[in-house]
Amino acid sequence: MSDTPLSNLEQQTIALAGVAQAARLVDQISKTGSYPLDFLESSIHSLFVFSPDSAADLFGGISGVKLGLQNLSSLLADTKAQETHDLVRYVFSLLYLERKFAANTEMVSVVRSRLNHTSFRAEHFSNNVNELCHSISGIYEDTLSNHKFRIKVSGSAQHLQDPKKAQMIRTVLLAGVRSAFLWRQLGGHRWGLLLYRKKLLRSAQNLSRGLGVV
Repeated sequence: MSDTPLSNLEQQTIALAGVAQAARLVDQISKTGSYPLDFLESSIHSLFVFSPDSAADLFGGISGVKLGLQNLSSLLADTKAQETHDLVRYVFSLLYLERKFAANTEMVSVVRSRLNHTSFRAEHFSNNVNELCHSISGIYEDTLSNHKFRIKVSGSAQHLQDPKKAQMIRTVLLAGVRSAFLWRQLGGHRWGLLLYRKKLLRSAQNLSRGLGVV
């Protein structure tokens, strides 16, 4: 990637790719029990960046959301593909849940305060993903899980009933909400996904090409 400052469209694309990355991780963990550690860590990292200078900072650089850019490109290219049905559902569910979350200022304050507290653990135990997910999952359970709208995760009972995998899923869902929060701060709207789908698709593809992934 060049050092040219990112446009607002590119920043929106990166933030939305964070949502798509969370959706992919949830889908993969719930169905296979496996996950790409690098991208899981990047999504977790996003929860501890409270005032990013750019959307890329949320993930430690654009490469940290490479998986999300790939999946966002696929979704925008064909939103009706059967194989992406669950991904589309997760993305729109995360965008909807974020709107409800952002409207509850008390909940936003509680989540931020507890993430601030957990950031100490993230700094000193960054290699222990399970420990981090245990802490972050508790934040999600105590706040967003209590909302009347809850994201239904589809997958294998074996993985969904595994406590560690369930904690990872809740952690990634919170990361998806975080990305959606930034996307909306940058001017993103759900109706814009339809109006500017082609522009977002080109932006995601160009950002991916800059990383050498397509």
